[in-house]
Amino acid sequence: MRILLSAALVAAGVLVGAAFPAVSDLVRGLLASAGLPPTLFTPAAGPGHTEGDGHDHGKHAAKGESSHGGHDQSEAEGEEDHVRMTAEQIENQEIRVAKAEGGTLYRHILVPGTVAPDADRIARVPARVVGTVSEMRKRLGDDVAKGEVVAVLDSREVADAKSEYLTASVKAELEKINFERQQKLLASQSASEAAFQSARAVFLEARLRVDLARQKLSALGLDAAEVAAAQKRDEATPNTSTLRQYELRAPMAGRIVERKVDVGTAVGKEGDPPDLYGVADLSTVWIELAVPTVELARVREGARVTVTPTREGRERHAEGRVVFVSPLLNAETRSARVVVALPNKDMAWRPGTYVTAEVEIARDAVPVRVPKQALQTIEGKRVVFVRTEEGFEKREVALGRSDDDAFEVVSGLKPGEELAVANSFLLKAELGKSEAGHSH
Repeated sequence: MRILLSAALVAAGVLVGAAFPAVSDLVRGLLASAGLPPTLFTPAAGPGHTEGDGHDHGKHAAKGESSHGGHDQSEAEGEEDHVRMTAEQIENQEIRVAKAEGGTLYRHILVPGTVAPDADRIARVPARVVGTVSEMRKRLGDDVAKGEVVAVLDSREVADAKSEYLTASVKAELEKINFERQQKLLASQSASEAAFQSARAVFLEARLRVDLARQKLSALGLDAAEVAAAQKRDEATPNTSTLRQYELRAPMAGRIVERKVDVGTAVGKEGDPPDLYGVADLSTVWIELAVPTVELARVREGARVTVTPTREGRERHAEGRVVFVSPLLNAETRSARVVVALPNKDMAWRPGTYVTAEVEIARDAVPVRVPKQALQTIEGKRVVFVRTEEGFEKREVALGRSDDDAFEVVSGLKPGEELAVANSFLLKAELGKSEAGHSH
């Protein structure tokens, strides 16, 4: 029985000793009455250890560790915003540095559009007389110069007009000779006044008929002097006649974009094709935009517009200007027509192509402008990396307005300070490594 009681006390003592390093005197007494030495549960003391200072020593140790740890933490706080880097390392990692400067922010809106021919650079070659097509000298896609002959008609109407003019010219010439002869006879008193006046009246009538015939030619687009010259050439070559020929000329320089008739087609009468060719100068094209009402107030004539293809060839782009903003709204779409003039020297922009237009709506001058590549986000804050003698310093900044390429810096950065403007993400990564090392 004594043995069992001793074992129980030993077990209890072990548990109490494990929970409380310093055992109370009461427990020690109970252990002694059980025949067990009190020192069994006294913690072993190292050299120089006294029973009364064990707890104090622990306090001092903890305090010492805390003090030492606080010193390391202070150093970490001083280094956590800096990335040490030599000039050679900066160059090897292609971290580009530039000065913070003022600049201009260009704000835009994106609007879908369609390429169309410039309405001011489209012309048609009309059939101005009744006749039949005898020659078509241009094919679809051919280039033409202004005034170049593109087709020839065979026309009785033209033949009649030319004949009338030529006949009136010959008769007027004869009546002129008779009038001048009567004038000389009257001066020599060899002719009567009545004969002179009669000759004069006939001559004036003949000259009037010539003027009327010349006006008819002009209405048909013919030149009287050319008609007379052609008649003399025809007299020299009896087998050739240009009396019925009517040449159609290009009204402007450009490219044949439509060919509406073939050789032998009758033209000029009601129900016949009204024109033979369509000519367009595509060196400039229009971009037709439908701008929503909410954006319309910000679009101005003269604004710069960057145009890119909607599908293939997106790397290609060109810059044009807004030339027209319609004051009228489309009742169905609630949008207004906006026209952009776009240079097309290489003929790469084809009418009918769908494009995306980036329309400039504002220009804002700002004192400090930084490219978007210079900005990084760390712990939810926007920062830049400012160049220092030892490397870079992380700097929190407040941002204002922006465009597609840059931000306005409201505070945190002054003009003239150097900062990383390319590959700044490498500095963010280096900063993260440094913080991880200090945390460890």
